[in-house]
Amino acid sequence: MLKILSTDQVREADRVTIERASIESVDLMERAGAACVDWFVETYESDRHVVVLAGVGNNGGDALVMARRLIEKGYQVDTYIVRYSEKFSTDLQVNLDRLIAANHEVHYILEEEHFPAIASRSVVVDGLFGSGLNRPVDGLAALCIDQVNASIAEVVCIDMPSGLFADKCTQMNGSVISASYTLSFQVPKLAFFMPENSAVIGRWRLIHIGLDPKYLASVNCPTYFVNDLTEYTSYFARDRFDHKGKFGHALLIGGSYGMIGAAVLAAQAALRTGVGKLTVHIPSCGYDIVQTSIPEAMCSVDDHEECIGELPVLGRFNAIAIGPGLGQNKKSRRALKALLKSAKVPLVLDADALNMMAENKDFLNDLPKNSVLTPHAGEFERLFGPTHDSFERIKQLKAAAKKYHAIIALKGARTTIAAPDGSIYINSTGNPGMATAGSGDVLTGIITSFIAQFKDPLVATICGVYLHGLAADMAKQVKGEHGLIASDIVQYCGPAIQSILAYK
Repeated sequence: MLKILSTDQVREADRVTIERASIESVDLMERAGAACVDWFVETYESDRHVVVLAGVGNNGGDALVMARRLIEKGYQVDTYIVRYSEKFSTDLQVNLDRLIAANHEVHYILEEEHFPAIASRSVVVDGLFGSGLNRPVDGLAALCIDQVNASIAEVVCIDMPSGLFADKCTQMNGSVISASYTLSFQVPKLAFFMPENSAVIGRWRLIHIGLDPKYLASVNCPTYFVNDLTEYTSYFARDRFDHKGKFGHALLIGGSYGMIGAAVLAAQAALRTGVGKLTVHIPSCGYDIVQTSIPEAMCSVDDHEECIGELPVLGRFNAIAIGPGLGQNKKSRRALKALLKSAKVPLVLDADALNMMAENKDFLNDLPKNSVLTPHAGEFERLFGPTHDSFERIKQLKAAAKKYHAIIALKGARTTIAAPDGSIYINSTGNPGMATAGSGDVLTGIITSFIAQFKDPLVATICGVYLHGLAADMAKQVKGEHGLIASDIVQYCGPAIQSILAYK
């Protein structure tokens, strides 16, 4: 799991590193530029022509270090400083002097006519602006960005694509460079995970520059990128003498006439991820379907033929989920209200359970603490109101999790989990093949299973979301994205857990 630091925290990491390592800021810049060159050499052959575009600040200084070191590696490099300001940073000036001392010609772009033609096989190194940018790019720098974007050359951006904000929504009235690769120093930026930025970020890579490890370990950071489950592998461990009673008893409430399949998918996912016992409460029209398709599950039959209208006795269950295929019948709404009032364990709520809550907002006040909500973007907005951009949505996600003391997994390409304490977890796994009917039902089953086993709803949600995506990634290798269906994800849950256990 990686911390996602703010721009201010990254700046502080630089300061602490310089202080504790007893080095100058220009030495850290040299370290950063050298690490970027190491990556560059592994990625591009030395016969590629390189165009280095440097701004007048420290991001430009990083670019000049790259220019000097790429020349030393045998690359043909043309270096340009875009003089959108007459004031150079101190470290930029040091590296400019070093380049000149090495007899390398540096060109200055003072107006649009000075901008070079960029050949298709060239690689552009973007060092115009870094993560400290706080206003839209305009003027000469914007013209240069537009020229780069008009070319078909690959673009390697240092720290951030120039013009893109790291911690907030980028205003559309400024120019933003479109990266092939973005080289981020040591930690990712929040902007990398926003859907509206995907077209300009390209593929991001972390470049280690020796930032102080004690600072990185201790800094208070509420936002994380879940790129593995290393710290949670103990939750999956099993002893030779364990029995099904140790792995919990879960209850799944769902299904209605024509939508029993959603409950089946969720139940299969719960069983495939290791729950000890599972009871499925369904309307009577689904009895034969569930008994036939999931013989491992116990079946609790509602008195109503086509919908859920009542609840079973709840005291024996460690985890309870409601929603898959539920429908929005008036009787089901009353059953949901009764469940919220009577449940003594955290609930998992999905699909129609969320839709009914959106129509009856007072239901939110009855949520048991640490319940898990799994809305997609549309359900989230119906529950908590519209937002203008992804940064605003994350703020609203945090606020809702705090207000209702709930865990909310906002589903999407980068499913984002908010905890009641304000922490945010952005998932790394998954692929577009998951955009298929029933995928959310599978996630509900997985999270419910893990709550029954782990007894920690937040850990269960983080692990459940990651495993859901990992299983889909494994299924994709066999089925392809277009051929992927929800039951394929279920079938790969077991192998996905095995791969997690292999972390040890």
